[in-house]
Amino acid sequence: MGFEPPPRLANALGEVRDEGASAWLDRLGAELDEAAARRGVSVERVHLPGGRSSLVAHVRRPDGSPAVLKLAPARFRPEAERAALAHWDGLGAVRLLDPGVEDGALLLERLHPEVSVRTLPEAKALLEAAGTLRRLWVDPPEGRNCETVPERTGRQAASMRATAKALPDVAPLVDAAVRARAELVAAPPELKLLHGTFRQSKVLQGERMPWLAVGPDPVVGECAFDLARLVRDRVEDLIGSPSGPSITRRRVKRLAESLDVDRDRLRGWTLFRAVESGARALRVGRVRDGENLLEFAGWL
Repeated sequence: MGFEPPPRLANALGEVRDEGASAWLDRLGAELDEAAARRGVSVERVHLPGGRSSLVAHVRRPDGSPAVLKLAPARFRPEAERAALAHWDGLGAVRLLDPGVEDGALLLERLHPEVSVRTLPEAKALLEAAGTLRRLWVDPPEGRNCETVPERTGRQAASMRATAKALPDVAPLVDAAVRARAELVAAPPELKLLHGTFRQSKVLQGERMPWLAVGPDPVVGECAFDLARLVRDRVEDLIGSPSGPSITRRRVKRLAESLDVDRDRLRGWTLFRAVESGARALRVGRVRDGENLLEFAGWL
């Protein structure tokens, strides 16, 4: 029987319309076998439903210890993730187990994917997630190979403007978000190695530490940029609550104070990242997601 990639991954890669990602998906079964053979691990099963940007397989190392093997197409920068995980060396993040292999795959310690911080009550989840994120904010490594916040958000701003031309109703929010970004990148307060795509579901239960971050898309910049994605966690619940706007403002205040981040900068980056995600969702046809994110952005 031929290898079938997880439907969630296949659907997500179909949205990006990238020939390289499509070709990678077509040969994913062989890629998994080859990556496992290079590391001498045996594949037990593919984790389902899995993520939208990578394949994760449960494997056993030669000594019988459990691990996971993660594969991602080049567009999702797996080697930048490798460099960041090696730099963190297990402090606050999942530990890299194959630092000497660079083939677009990552051998990682096995955590408990069924238990994320998101399973906790909201107040406790935010507290634990914020504490994990704080440990990741370290000076970037020498010779880093990841983007800076101005570089990444500059590309995103260009795509947002294109979306606003095609969908004029979103133009006011896009204009506000792009203006906020211009002010924020002009004078960043610090430059740290950031997770890049941090949220509650990216913090899993571990053995050697209670909670560890996974799945970074690392970037170098100010801490408020990283924290901004956490502000909108459980956005569907916020949208469904009549107190959504006030809860959001309290969340910005609480997170800024607990992690010693400027509240206005956190609000600005939360606005930019919510509008960017909302515009991108509309662009690929995920209308409900896009509308929820843009409504949330309007509260800021």
